[in-house]
Amino acid sequence: MNQTSVTLSDSAARRIGQILKKDPEKSAMRVSVEGGGCSGFSYKFDLVGDAGEDDLVLEKGEARVFIDSLSLVYMDGSEIDFVDNLLGQSFQIKNPNAVASCGCGTSFSI
Repeated sequence: MNQTSVTLSDSAARRIGQILKKDPEKSAMRVSVEGGGCSGFSYKFDLVGDAGEDDLVLEKGEARVFIDSLSLVYMDGSEIDFVDNLLGQSFQIKNPNAVASCGCGTSFSI
């Protein structure tokens, strides 16, 4: 598999590290892309124990993120960020492949 570029912002790495410390049975956050959502695809975030055979593993500080090879096709060049503002706290994917996204920031189309 050729190398794809997905990055973690410093704020996302800090927040994922904090979340993982609270659940010692989980070793990483899995980010995946699913069909559905108001723009066609949506991002899903889960805490998991083990990586799959075809997962990309991102590590930064205390954070570990797994992304499966199918989701990676849609996420190449993206940055996973954690935003804390007046609207609340959330993980957001800054995806250069998305041609449209919804206001909630969790779905997109290509």
